[in-house]
Amino acid sequence: MTTANPASATPRVVSPLRLAWLHLKFQFLETVRIPMAVIGNAVFPALAMVFFVVPQDSVAGNPQFATMAVAGLAMFAVCSASLFTYGLGVAEDRALPFDPFVRSLPAGPGPRMVARVGNGAIFTLVGLLPLIAVAWLFTSAAVTATQLAAGVGMILLASVPFVLLGMAVGYSLTAKAALPVVQVVLFPLAFAGGLFLPPMMFPAWLDTLSQLTPTRAARDLLVQALTGAPANPWAWPVLVGWTAVFAALAAWAYRRDEGRRFR
Repeated sequence: MTTANPASATPRVVSPLRLAWLHLKFQFLETVRIPMAVIGNAVFPALAMVFFVVPQDSVAGNPQFATMAVAGLAMFAVCSASLFTYGLGVAEDRALPFDPFVRSLPAGPGPRMVARVGNGAIFTLVGLLPLIAVAWLFTSAAVTATQLAAGVGMILLASVPFVLLGMAVGYSLTAKAALPVVQVVLFPLAFAGGLFLPPMMFPAWLDTLSQLTPTRAARDLLVQALTGAPANPWAWPVLVGWTAVFAALAAWAYRRDEGRRFR
């Protein structure tokens, strides 16, 4: 009687898409097991709308201005959730004993990074639901079903570069260092991108500088999707360019951290 040699068995090949789905599922479960992380992400943009937009009749009562305000706060929610969740989340994961084991598996960094981007998109949408509800109930913001679908799609696309930036910070720094860096990066980008004040209130030099930022590009494209107002013609090239830069930074930070920890 002969027995099969286990070494000669053909190894099972798992597709990158399947690996990305597994990482996405477990990252999602890890996040929802901490309800406050989900609640904080969902409540903050809606509270900002209640405190800063709803009391201003000149903004809340004007359909176009109210919709533009929703777009700015929606993009701030995307930036904040992406940078804090991944800038701090990745840095905290790196301090856990389980992280080196996962990274030592022969799957490579691609599926895990794709899953992080997908998980960021999911919680971005969750965070926008209360904001949309407040805008619908207490302001004159109005969009058609087509515009709403286009806006959601634009938000998902715009979240990608900020998730990548968050991962670059998380893989480069410890959790204690990542927190101040995220704060220093987030608020200047949000202000320069016109997420707090409409860009038409900027002086000429600041408006020119603003058009080179990823937040301004994402904001303009989202306003275009929701209102039909023409966006800066450079918005798409700027957003795509920053996405490529942040993707390269995230990959470099991952490889750098891996080389330092697994030699």
